[in-house]
Amino acid sequence: MLQPRTICATVVLAGTVLATAAVPAAAVPAAPARAAAACPTGWGSLTKSDTGGTATPVRDIRTGRHDCFDRMVVDLPGATTDGLGYSVQYVDRLYQDGSGRHIPVAGGAVLEVRVAAPSYDPETGEPTYPARAGNPLPGVNLTGYRTFRDARFAGSFEGATQIGLGLRARLPFRVLELPGRLVIDVAHTWTSGG
Repeated sequence: MLQPRTICATVVLAGTVLATAAVPAAAVPAAPARAAAACPTGWGSLTKSDTGGTATPVRDIRTGRHDCFDRMVVDLPGATTDGLGYSVQYVDRLYQDGSGRHIPVAGGAVLEVRVAAPSYDPETGEPTYPARAGNPLPGVNLTGYRTFRDARFAGSFEGATQIGLGLRARLPFRVLELPGRLVIDVAHTWTSGG
C-alpha cells in the first residue's frame, strides 16, 4: 500500500512535468540570429614584402579558418618583428628557388610565400621543419576551407623558405608581422560581406 506522502509527491512531480510540457514554444524566447560578419576590405592583391631577414629557423607552418578569411601562420620562435623578411605575391606557376623546378599547386590561383628564414638550423644544417620539397605541408589539412585549396613546400634555399599556397581564386590578402611568426590572411571574397 502506498503511503500518503508517496502519493502526494508523485502527483506534484506529474503536475510539474505536465505544466512544463504545456508551455507553448512561442513563449520561449528565440536565440538571436547570428549577424553576418563585417569583413575587412581594401587589402588588395598586389605583392607585399619586407626586406628584413633572420637566422631564426622556421619551426612550423599551420593554418586556420576564420569568418572572413583563411589564415596561414609561419612560426619562427624567437624572431623579432623587425627581423622578419618576406615576399608574398601571386604567381602563374610556382618554381622552386635554386633548381627552377616547377612545383604544381592546386587551385584557381597560386600565392607564393617566401620567408627570409631557413627551415634548417644554420649551424648544423639539420631540418627544423619536417617538410619535403614538392609535398603538401605536414600536418596541414585544408578540408572545409573556403579559400585555401593546397599548400606545398617548395624548399629552403640560401636562408629563405618558399611555400606555394593554392587558392580558390585570386583574392585580397594581408601579411602581419608578429613576434615569432608571420601571418598571411586571404579573404573569402572581394566584398565586405564575407
